[in-house]
Amino acid sequence: MAAFPAEPLLRLLNSLVIPALILSGVLCLCLLMLLCGLRLWFQQRKKLIPPGQDGKRPYVVAFFHPYCNAGGGGERVLWCALRALQKKYKNASYVVYTGDTDATAENILEGAYRRFNIRLNQPVKFVFLNRRYLVEASLYPHFTLLGQSLGSVFLGWEALMKCVPDIYIDSMGYAFTLPLFKYLGGCRIGCYVHYPTISTDMLSIVRNQNARFNNAAIITKIPLLSKLKLVYYYLFASIYGLVGSCSDIVMVNSSWTLNHILSLWRCSDRTSIVYPPCDVQAFLDIPLRQEKSTAEQTIVSVSQFRPEKDHSLQIRAFAKLLEKTAGQHYLPKLILIGGCRNQEDDQRVNGLKKLCQELGIEKKVDFKVNIPFEELKKHLADATIGLHTMWNEHFGIGIVECMAAGTIILAHNSGGPKLDIVVPYEGNITGFLAEHEDSYADTMAYIFSLSPTKRLAIRQNARQSVKRFADQEFEETFLLSVEKLFK
Repeated sequence: MAAFPAEPLLRLLNSLVIPALILSGVLCLCLLMLLCGLRLWFQQRKKLIPPGQDGKRPYVVAFFHPYCNAGGGGERVLWCALRALQKKYKNASYVVYTGDTDATAENILEGAYRRFNIRLNQPVKFVFLNRRYLVEASLYPHFTLLGQSLGSVFLGWEALMKCVPDIYIDSMGYAFTLPLFKYLGGCRIGCYVHYPTISTDMLSIVRNQNARFNNAAIITKIPLLSKLKLVYYYLFASIYGLVGSCSDIVMVNSSWTLNHILSLWRCSDRTSIVYPPCDVQAFLDIPLRQEKSTAEQTIVSVSQFRPEKDHSLQIRAFAKLLEKTAGQHYLPKLILIGGCRNQEDDQRVNGLKKLCQELGIEKKVDFKVNIPFEELKKHLADATIGLHTMWNEHFGIGIVECMAAGTIILAHNSGGPKLDIVVPYEGNITGFLAEHEDSYADTMAYIFSLSPTKRLAIRQNARQSVKRFADQEFEETFLLSVEKLFK
């Protein structure tokens, strides 16, 4: 059989491959020139910032925090970080990129004082972003992680177009904005990671076909869908690690977060734990009152009304507690305290109220949404148990606040609560951990069965243990971590 002539085939391949390689090279060169041009343009825009009173252009430090008016633990980190930097670097100019276009700068700062008792030492400029909807989970019913991450790039572009800083700190977990500000904006990059966008735990959930709030039941039932989602997660984790490694310094809020970030970003040389600031002193100032009669005891939960906080588990566990203690001489009350960021959170609260009605306990459950700081303190001072149910909570500022206020904490047996917070102090118990409805109900019943003397000892131990999470401790470790950005 005659052999196929090789020379015509090689000529055909050369006629196709070589032009393709040339075209690819030209496109890459054009892209590189475009990126260099954009970087130079942004550098010129940076120079247009007006000089300060000393005649020099101020050093601009910007925080990317699209939900700075939300009133959660992440927002407390933002305001404490700004306050700490303003104390040390007085000549710098400070900017917050926010999507809270429905509020004024005065409203936001007043909200920070009302919720966290924090006032800044000098003015801060708010750069309002109009495309925050691009990072809303509701916009991406499928491929939510990818959609929100790509959306954050466009939101970051809007931020960069409005203000080019010298130092850029992502304080809300939008890692995909880091390369944008580093390579185009020419900024020094820092980030404070509250919770990794994707974690090895999320990969294990999909791999083991477990249903969670971020893994639909239909996917767990179809092996092919689970495998496809697992491939998607692995690809996303690889990209997430790549963009995260662009940061010059990385701060994480707990041992749990540290383990995941080191696994994904592989930047141990510039990563450190900076525990979030908890206003423990404001709660430690609350005197440990003599307990009320058991008939008047309350259970308090402090957390934003987000799906991962699993408030429905709290309500179901509380309903089981009422069943287990039916006929007892005490009838505790559950108070759910938290912040709502948007309409989706408001709808979630309405759904939780409906669940209470279905379980017939609506008269025993109170919802306190976006309440002032002083009212929060009062509820914690009066409570017996502080309740927390989020699986793999990254840290848990609400848990620390409950412990400092003198409640007996009952948290989820995972994440930051298990590794960093609800741990023995000098060999003594500081609180309790649980995992499911029955264990929560049983543990709450056990706490109520303890004598006032034993409960007082646990409360005192917990108070002593949380002093390591005070604002002053945060300021020292935060300033030490970001010092490299200012050199």
